[in-house]
Amino acid sequence: MTELELAWTLSTPALLGIAAAAIAVLLLLIIKARVHAFISLVIVSVITALAAGIMPGDLIDVLYDGFGSTLASVALLVGLGAMLGRMLELSGGAEVLTDALIRLFGEKRAPFALGVTSLLFGFPIFFDAGLVVMLPIIFTIARRLGGSLLLYAMPAAMAFSAMHIFVPPHPGPVAASGLLGANVGLVLICGLIIAIPSWYLTGYLFGLIIGKRIDVAVPNVLSAGKNDSYADFASRPKLGHVIFLLVLPLVLIFLNTGLNFAGEAGWVDTDSVLISSLRLLGETPIALLITVVIAMWLLGWKQKKDQSLVETVVDSALGPVCSIILITGAGGMFGGVLRASGIGDSLADSLAALGLPVIVAGFVIAAIVRIAQGSATVALTTAAALVQPIVVGNPDFSSLQVVAIVLSLAAGSVFASHVNDSGFWLVSRFFGMDTKTTLKTWTVAETLLGTVGFLLSLALYGVVSLF
Repeated sequence: MTELELAWTLSTPALLGIAAAAIAVLLLLIIKARVHAFISLVIVSVITALAAGIMPGDLIDVLYDGFGSTLASVALLVGLGAMLGRMLELSGGAEVLTDALIRLFGEKRAPFALGVTSLLFGFPIFFDAGLVVMLPIIFTIARRLGGSLLLYAMPAAMAFSAMHIFVPPHPGPVAASGLLGANVGLVLICGLIIAIPSWYLTGYLFGLIIGKRIDVAVPNVLSAGKNDSYADFASRPKLGHVIFLLVLPLVLIFLNTGLNFAGEAGWVDTDSVLISSLRLLGETPIALLITVVIAMWLLGWKQKKDQSLVETVVDSALGPVCSIILITGAGGMFGGVLRASGIGDSLADSLAALGLPVIVAGFVIAAIVRIAQGSATVALTTAAALVQPIVVGNPDFSSLQVVAIVLSLAAGSVFASHVNDSGFWLVSRFFGMDTKTTLKTWTVAETLLGTVGFLLSLALYGVVSLF
C-alpha cells in the first residue's frame, strides 16, 4: 500500500500514547466486557486509525490491506492444514504416530519428542503451517497422557517459532542478511546454534513449568462434531503412511528453499520453466494442497471409503477454524493500522539516535517496533534498514560479528507477541486459551525466547571480538 497522507501529524509520544490506549481498550473489551475478539479488534482498529490521523476516505483501504494481507498468508495454510489434521485425526493416523513416539521416547519424554520433531519440521516450514500440521499429534498425545495441553503444545509451538525467527530460509533472517550483507550460510549455522538452546530453555523447560501450573484442556477444534457418522473413516493407517503425509510437505517446501538458495548463488536459473515449476511445487500452499489430495486418496479412496464420506470429513475441518482465521485476520488488521499510522517508524527513528552499541540498539529497535505494530518481519527489516548504514562496508565488523548482529535483530523481532500480532491469536484460538491466559503463557514465552536469543547473540559477538 502506498504511503498515506495523514490528516494531522502527531509527535512520537502522542503516537505511543494512542498505541498504548488502543491495546488497553482492546484488552478491556475482550477480557472484562467479554466482547468477541473479532469484533473487538475491528472496533479498536477503526478508532485507532482515526485517532492517529488516517483520513476517513482511506480508512477502509487500510483495514482491508491489513486484514487481506494477513488472510492471504494464513487462510490457505490454516484451511488446508486443518483438512490434513482432520483426516489424520479421524482415520486414526494421529493415534498411530502417537503410539510410535511414546514407544520411542517414553511417556515422560513426550513433550521433548514433540519439540524435537517440530524443530525438524520447522526448518523449511513456516510457523503457522507447521503448527497446524502438528496439532493432531499434539492433541492426541495430550489426551492419551493427560495433564495440561501446554505440557505438549508449548515445546512444539516454540520450536516452530525459534526456527522461523532465527534460521534461514525463513524470510526474516534472509531479509536481514541481505540488508546487512551477512553470509546466509553462516547465519544458518549460527542461527541453529542459537535457536536450539533458546528453544530448550524457553520452549521445553518453560513449557514444562507453565504446563504444571496452568491447566488448559485439549480443545475440540480439530474434532468438533466428531460422532458415529465419521466412524467409517477410521482405518488405523500404517505408520509409514502417516510419516509420509507429514514429511511430504516438508520435502516439497525444502525443494523450493534449496532451489531459491541455488538461484541466489547462481547455480541454477530460477527463471527457467523447469526450475520455476519445481519451485511452485514447494510453495507452502501448493505443498499442503498436494498433501491434502494425497491424504484423501491414501486415507480415504484407497481404503474403499465412500467418496461422499471423504468429502464430508474434509468439509467438517473448515467450520471450527473459520473463527480462528477471522480473528487472525483482524489481528493483522490492527497491526496494519499501527504500521500505517507511523507509530513503529516514529519510535524506531527516535531509538536510532540513542547512541547504543549497534548490536544492542538493533535488538532494542526491533523489539520496540515489534511491540508497537505486531509483525516480526516488519520489525526485523525496519531495524536492519536503520542499522544498515553503520554495518555495511564497515571494516570494524567481521563477517561473524555481522551474523551476530543479524541474529540480535531477529531476537528483538520475536519479543513480546501480544494482541496486535496475528500469531498470538492463532495460538490463542487453536490452543483454546482466553486472552489473559495467552498473555501469561505465549507472550511470556516469546519474550523469553527473544531475551535468551539476544543474550546468546551478544555472547557470540563478544567471543568473536576477542579474536
